[in-house]
Amino acid sequence: MKYSEQSCVLALALCQGLGVKTVLALLKKLSLNELFTLDKPELCALGLSEQVANNLLHTDWSKIDSISTFCQNQQIHILTIFSSTYPTQLKEICNPPIVLFCKGNVSLLAQPQVAVVGSRSSTRTGLELASKFANGLSRSGLVVTSGMARGIDGAAHQGALDAGGSTIAVLGTGVNVVYPKRHQRLYDDIVQRGLVISEFLPNTSANSTHFPRRNRIISGLALGVLLVEAEIKSGSLITARYALEQNKEVFAIPGSIKNRLSSGCHYLIKQGAKLTENIEDILEEVSFFCENSLYSIEIDRQKEELCPVLENLGFEVTSVDTLTQRTQWPVEQVVARLLDLELEDKVERVLDGYIKLARG
Repeated sequence: MKYSEQSCVLALALCQGLGVKTVLALLKKLSLNELFTLDKPELCALGLSEQVANNLLHTDWSKIDSISTFCQNQQIHILTIFSSTYPTQLKEICNPPIVLFCKGNVSLLAQPQVAVVGSRSSTRTGLELASKFANGLSRSGLVVTSGMARGIDGAAHQGALDAGGSTIAVLGTGVNVVYPKRHQRLYDDIVQRGLVISEFLPNTSANSTHFPRRNRIISGLALGVLLVEAEIKSGSLITARYALEQNKEVFAIPGSIKNRLSSGCHYLIKQGAKLTENIEDILEEVSFFCENSLYSIEIDRQKEELCPVLENLGFEVTSVDTLTQRTQWPVEQVVARLLDLELEDKVERVLDGYIKLARG
């Protein structure tokens, strides 16, 4: 049976153990429809493990049809990595999402964006700054991208909307799930005047493991990332780290040394982020890329081999604390690296830690 390109890509996205790198490698050898005509020995001959081959062979096509029908009824656009409207800059990051579910103005994905992120437990000053900078970026013709979390994210989205500009919210839930609930009105406004996107299936509820994953999309879509307030150990710093790996600009607003929410910004500034005092500090950096069409992303390929975390992880369950001791890395660095490895289908999170996945 011949399936549509969208159905085939959805099937690949739902296939457990099959990552985007493997998918793209497979599709250099054969077409999408050809892939689903192969038997188990032929799939294994292409380099898939027996388990992944079995998963692919037992694709639940009725579930795929159900997802497509639901999205059509709910006005949810499905963008696959092969869609012409899939954002080019996102394709070039390490581990781009195979599928994006979208509600709102999909054309905004092609517009130049700056991400504004920060603490959920922000100060009043932080909220004012996030709104002010987002307002200024919008008036300058840039789309403001964030994660619709409470605190800085919400203030950034609202600041962009108040300026009559556009904003994109990248969710860690299904694209039709509002989280936190207090942002129902903000969500409705973004759908009407901007765009909401997610790599997770519709109706997916909030999960703590989803939010670090979505951060690579926030940074991947943007020309640069502005950090307003954040502690050292925060999701916002994960977004900033992804931005650096994706060769993006990182901006940080300094604050009082007595304010713990300034520690993350100060740390990034010490690491080379641009100390940001006004909107011009951002515009002078990102406008160069917009006007000269020189914007490009280099994929960070180092870490493929000789990764200390992977070297110290076996096929038995290993805790984060044990990996921290073995690698002598800070715990936040170990956790961030584990996230990368999980996205690359090299490790799997289990009940008491992580295990290494066999390479098929």
